[in-house]
Amino acid sequence: MQRKAYVPGVAALLAVLLAGCTGGSGDDDGTTDPKPGESATTPTAAQPGRYRTLPEPCAAVSHGTLDSLLPGIKQVTDEEQREKAYEGTATPTYDTDRKVGCRWKAESTVTTDHLLVDFERVVSYDNAVSDDDRATDIYLESETAADLPEPVASSESPDSSESPESSPEGSGSPSDDSGSGPSSSASGSGSGDESGSATPTDGSTPSALQPRTLDDLGDEAFLDDALSGSRQRTVTVVFRTSNVVVTIRYDEQPATTTDVPSSKDMQDRARKLAGQLAGTFND
Repeated sequence: MQRKAYVPGVAALLAVLLAGCTGGSGDDDGTTDPKPGESATTPTAAQPGRYRTLPEPCAAVSHGTLDSLLPGIKQVTDEEQREKAYEGTATPTYDTDRKVGCRWKAESTVTTDHLLVDFERVVSYDNAVSDDDRATDIYLESETAADLPEPVASSESPDSSESPESSPEGSGSPSDDSGSGPSSSASGSGSGDESGSATPTDGSTPSALQPRTLDDLGDEAFLDDALSGSRQRTVTVVFRTSNVVVTIRYDEQPATTTDVPSSKDMQDRARKLAGQLAGTFND
């Protein structure tokens, strides 16, 4: 009789233990089945940017383009010094995959010119924000800091716009890469063919060339133009293409304060360079 009572007790105990294991297994896998009519969803990470690398900045600008923007380079008589001027100087960086740049400087008989080209590849570390969206934020920070006039999208190049202040001699294309002679940007009391400029004699920027947004360059872009009290003009072009933000800063300081660097010439050259750089990203 004792033996018969013992066996059913063991069986009951085993049944309880098995039921407990089976009932708890659904809670241990950390997942829940969707309710009837619903489908399980998984959060989707934001898309990465198109570009994973950056160009070599000091090799990104051709000699012909440098001749146009920095005419003093061709006036350097020492061949070794001239080649060094063409090579430029890389800007300091801690991560060449994320941010690189290059600077050039050249002095001519009438001006001193500087050029900076900077590339920044943006990576978002927020799964909810794409690389492109983060790059847009960085671009907009630059545009806001420039404090542009009321934004007006413009696809018309200054090449094709003539300001009332333009002289007939200034109708030639200032963006020619020939680089012959001193920069026509230094416009003052010199000869007419040197003044080929839409810049008024007081140094102000014509209305057609005022700082503005551009709709024909990259995904978004703007151009800034500023003239200092010492007659140094700085033209800045910033554009974004996917997750890369490109900055071009072009300065010209005349040898005398009676000369005024031409807005039109400098903007044309800076925009031409910007178009060339944008094209390298589309290749």
